[in-house]
Amino acid sequence: MRIVGIGASAGGLASLEDFFRHTPPDTGMAFLVVQHLDPTQKALLPELLQRYTDMPVREAEQNMPVQADAVYVIPPNRELRVQNGTLRLAQPARPRGLRLPVNVLFSSLASAQNDRAIAVVLSGMGSDGTLGLQAIKATGGLTVVQDPASAQFDAMPKSAIAAGCADIVAPAAELPSRILAYVRRVPEHERSRPSATATNELEPLLQLLQQKTRHDFSLYKPTTLNRRIERRMAIHGLADLAGYTRLLTDNDQEVQLLFRELLIGVTRFFRDPDTWDYLIDTALPELFEGLPDDYTLRAWVVGCSTGEEAYSLAMAFSEALERSEPHRRLDLQIFASDISPDAITEARRGRYPLSVEETVSEKRLERFFIRHTDHYQIRPDIRDKVLFAHHDVILDPPFTKLDLITCRNLLIYFDVTLQRRILPLFHYSLRPNGLLMLGSSETIGRLSHLFTPLKPKLRLYRCKPCESVRHSEFLLESFPPMSTLPKEHAVPSNQAPAKEALDNLQSAADHVLLQSYSPAAVVLNADADIVYISGRTGRYLEPAAGKANWNIHAMAREGLREPLYTALKQAASQSEPVELSGLTVQTGAGSQVVNVSIQAFSEPAALKGMTMVVFRDMPARAESRRRKSATNTGLDYPAQVQRYEQEIAQLREQAKRSREELQASNEELQSTNEELQSANEELTTSKEEMQSMNEELQTINTELQAKLDDLALAQSDMQNVLNSIEIAVLFLDQDLNVRRYTERAASIISLRESDIGRPLSDLTTSLRYPELQEDARRTLDTLAVGEKQITTNDGRWFSVRIIPYRRLDNVIDGVVITLVDITDTKNLESSLRKKTPS
Repeated sequence: MRIVGIGASAGGLASLEDFFRHTPPDTGMAFLVVQHLDPTQKALLPELLQRYTDMPVREAEQNMPVQADAVYVIPPNRELRVQNGTLRLAQPARPRGLRLPVNVLFSSLASAQNDRAIAVVLSGMGSDGTLGLQAIKATGGLTVVQDPASAQFDAMPKSAIAAGCADIVAPAAELPSRILAYVRRVPEHERSRPSATATNELEPLLQLLQQKTRHDFSLYKPTTLNRRIERRMAIHGLADLAGYTRLLTDNDQEVQLLFRELLIGVTRFFRDPDTWDYLIDTALPELFEGLPDDYTLRAWVVGCSTGEEAYSLAMAFSEALERSEPHRRLDLQIFASDISPDAITEARRGRYPLSVEETVSEKRLERFFIRHTDHYQIRPDIRDKVLFAHHDVILDPPFTKLDLITCRNLLIYFDVTLQRRILPLFHYSLRPNGLLMLGSSETIGRLSHLFTPLKPKLRLYRCKPCESVRHSEFLLESFPPMSTLPKEHAVPSNQAPAKEALDNLQSAADHVLLQSYSPAAVVLNADADIVYISGRTGRYLEPAAGKANWNIHAMAREGLREPLYTALKQAASQSEPVELSGLTVQTGAGSQVVNVSIQAFSEPAALKGMTMVVFRDMPARAESRRRKSATNTGLDYPAQVQRYEQEIAQLREQAKRSREELQASNEELQSTNEELQSANEELTTSKEEMQSMNEELQTINTELQAKLDDLALAQSDMQNVLNSIEIAVLFLDQDLNVRRYTERAASIISLRESDIGRPLSDLTTSLRYPELQEDARRTLDTLAVGEKQITTNDGRWFSVRIIPYRRLDNVIDGVVITLVDITDTKNLESSLRKKTPS
């Protein structure tokens, strides 16, 4: 049976009504409702909700069993949890105003139901519910949030969406159908392990994911992958894995959502308090013993997510140092890494919602945080101890020379093969007696020869000392940058050959000889990054402090860096190897004279474009012979050494100046790049503004076109009206030029289309009216209407009426001459006069 937890504030009753009004009574699920209630008032919520659902609505009671198709409502002044299928009530742990009952319920659902848990956040104020949603999302459950646009109070939904933990966002009335659709597509009891066929079917999807995100999930536990992928398929309503793969091909946004889903970036401050208490009280003080003053401890937080674990470690260090040795001047540098760029960006801000009050004590909040209106900010002294980096522990080189590593609840998502590769890598990265912190569900497995448990139940381990040179080089060879060379080429020289080969005496002897007596060597790519290591290179190369860097210029020890830089350039331009003899390398145990051979390859194909650097130690006897030879030839060996030292000092000074010039040039280039970036942003802004203006102009153009169409239609209507009245009409402008006329007027005054704009005086007419232009001018000047009866050359009579042309804005803009045929009237009048006796 699935249990649905629903969280809302006291003002979210309307959303609860919409939700249950559209929830069928036979879903087979139980519903737990937590609302922010006044602890001093009796709750009326059960009676109110009963009006909108046929399911029984009960107020929760202590140890009440949870049954399907029922609704349980939290009572006032209580916290509600689920444990072993029953309801558990408790007094609130925090004072009124700081209580987060929705987070309490959701967190208990995550523990009790795992991937079968469903959490719903409806209308409400504050950020209650966000941490609980993250916990449910981490266990593979479904997280549902009301669309903020449809919520009366949108703070809780917006907080959940901003945290990136909302699988479904929709209005409250649509949420029940979306939940039921998800439940029908995701089986309640999943297979404990997918079949081989199912695993093979995932390969195209995982390859696509690796192509678009650079990260390989093929070594993650198949059960985790299947569960997360099925959740995304169910959310989209897809039942076919091939169909979901096609969706990923065309939808980069869904790729990023699935990527974040597989990362399971859920954490909180001081998770597993017992572990942190032991670390502060015992483990860190023991680590401080024997350390010199002004020592800087180095720590690595693997899979730091949004930074809570890293900042917790910085706080724990400050507390442990204050309790055990307050006068010691020790410092801490934390490298916090994650493969999610979004999580790293969020962690760098050091801003967390007010809900962290639930997991951080008031004393720590006051000491390590700055409280703002809507969030807490990490104080600068804690923030400065942490360096965040985008880093993939599977692909990228590790941080080294560490005193402490925390990798909590990350290994549980890796299969056994990957775990057995990661844990030795941690051992290599740690100094002897360094500390390793794992999650509560993680162990070191069979690697007890690498780590000693301090508190097995707390998953705290101490790094055992090992054959440092041999072990370090083995791990360096075992973990080259995987993205540089194909796996078939990344085979260390001392890797055990196949059993069949060892059966042959010659092969076994050759293997031992190569393993024991072959010179140390590295293979570099075109960027001088190390892609392959053979033999013991620890005396010549050393991982640089800070973010892991496999470039040979960064790893070369003092005395090798400058000669290697010049020799690599020379080797790239010739086919013969470049030999460097008698180089003095500064090692941890003193100085060592070494000969270096550098060879660039154009064949075979696997090594084309790469360079091999071979290191050969100069025997002590050769050094003695050199000194003896110098003595026999009469040379003053100390003077010769002094001259060499002076030359070296000069070369170092030149190199220093060159580096400073390069640094200055680099800073100038960065400044120029920032200016170009700023200009690009301005151009982008201008482009957007131009685009906006273009859209506005297009809108105006459309409106004008519509008006022109209307005007043309009106003109057509007017022309038809004028032609239909069979009255000769002539329109003149202020200069008495022809503006418009009717067809009837063209039969009286000689007019055609080309006469538009011609003066009235240029036109010929059959009217016996030579004063027509003068009368028109008089009307225009005096605005007096003129009317005369005029005869024509063919004996017709017309009533000529001249009136001013008045525009809509009451401006006189010409005259209108109308000619009405009155011939019949005149003839009738003439006949009547003849019949009438005089």
